[in-house]
Amino acid sequence: MANPMHLGLQDAMSPLMEELLYFHDHTLMIIFLISMFVLYTISVLLLTNLYHTNATDVQEMEMIWTILPALILITIALPSLRTLYLMDETTNPCLTIKVIGHQWYWTYEYTDFSQLEFDSYMLPTQDLPQGHFRLLEVDHRMIVPTNSSTRTLITAEDVLHSWAVPSLGIKMDAVPGRLNQTSLTSPNPGIFYGQCSEICGANHSFMPIVVEAVPMQHFQSWLKTNS
Repeated sequence: MANPMHLGLQDAMSPLMEELLYFHDHTLMIIFLISMFVLYTISVLLLTNLYHTNATDVQEMEMIWTILPALILITIALPSLRTLYLMDETTNPCLTIKVIGHQWYWTYEYTDFSQLEFDSYMLPTQDLPQGHFRLLEVDHRMIVPTNSSTRTLITAEDVLHSWAVPSLGIKMDAVPGRLNQTSLTSPNPGIFYGQCSEICGANHSFMPIVVEAVPMQHFQSWLKTNS
């Protein structure tokens, strides 16, 4: 998770977030090279008064500065489209969880199992166990198995919310009357924190999200205990 001195993106804890980080670094390198080239060109123009008499009307140069930006846009667009399709891909999920946003808590429904649903509220500071994160810990975590595709159906009951877990590369709006779909996969066990990312009222800052990925045998034991 993020810390007070964190300047970059959070560490990737899912294949999707790894793809997003790769695309971020790829695009940032292109921006860096363009910026250095423009800075070099401006420096040359400012520091010298010499120029070629034909430099102001060269057909080849006009073709280059027209084609080159198009090629740069293509090198950005192709990996961008690939990542975009990966974000929308949901193939043979082993588990479906319906997430419902309320003012100001979340409800999780495990639709593959009967009578398995619960509300998730932020833990008040006075009830927070030692070592847990203030304003981020909840009374009931969303439990998912590792190395398994989980389909998440996201909606809201009252106003707009946004279910976001940065380390898993997930941010999906919760819209009343509409189901939005996304998928998550965590190859390793862990606890991942997020928050509502859509201003939804007075207590918008107090709607944390906690996703806990556990091995399959632990997930099955949790199901037997709670179902």
